[in-house]
Amino acid sequence: MKLIRWLLCVLLVLPAFASATSAQPCGGDIPCKIGNREYNILLPDDWDGTSPLPVMMHFHAFLRRGKTVVNHPRIGVETKPRGVMLIAPSAQNRAWRFWQDDPADIDFADAVLADVAARYPVDPDHIYISGFSFGAAMAWRYACARGDRIAGLMTMSGTIKQASACPNPPDQVRHVHGLNDIWMSLPRGPGHDATNAVALWRKAFGCAQGKITQHWLIRADTEATNIVWDRCSQGRKVTLDVHTGGHFIPEHWLGTQLDDLMARE
Repeated sequence: MKLIRWLLCVLLVLPAFASATSAQPCGGDIPCKIGNREYNILLPDDWDGTSPLPVMMHFHAFLRRGKTVVNHPRIGVETKPRGVMLIAPSAQNRAWRFWQDDPADIDFADAVLADVAARYPVDPDHIYISGFSFGAAMAWRYACARGDRIAGLMTMSGTIKQASACPNPPDQVRHVHGLNDIWMSLPRGPGHDATNAVALWRKAFGCAQGKITQHWLIRADTEATNIVWDRCSQGRKVTLDVHTGGHFIPEHWLGTQLDDLMARE
């Protein structure tokens, strides 16, 4: 049933964006074109060319592009050895339109996934969404609209308003944020409660009390705490990593989350 819904999505979305699937090949630094917009692809190591591919679509930070993502040492490096294809759409004017509840960029992201599915064998049960900074906020917005199509959300240093409507949340959410982030500050709750950063998901999932699982150094001199909410409706789960640093992508964080979501050792 999920595959049927995915194929219907392909048929409905592609015409609106004038897909260029039959055009010249693309990949790596060479973007794939959809009308006047584009995205980049990074294939995983040792792919046999036929097996269905898990996909991670990553929304870039403000003023960046998809090319930045596929060459980033803390993004593509994590997907390539895990057999996951990285997709990196580029925002118009290098900024995502995530402030309103139904931005046009959601339709563009749909078109990107549909175009990828027309080019490659995609595993529709393993579509993951990630993002950093403004891209994290865009990833939240996309997950709230298309949660039934994605297997997990992984975001870093960016959120939307915790009171935002989330009519269609995903099952699994992973988020990391710095207490001293001055670019997209962690949205604290009463009493400076840092767990408010994922209040939207905890409410959407009906989660009970969270629990601290560990303290560690997320990088040199930067302490982190992992909090898990695993008593949620329908087996859903939320994790939050809060650290004492600022606005950055933690090394190996994305790979760790992918391993957890894909049940890999």
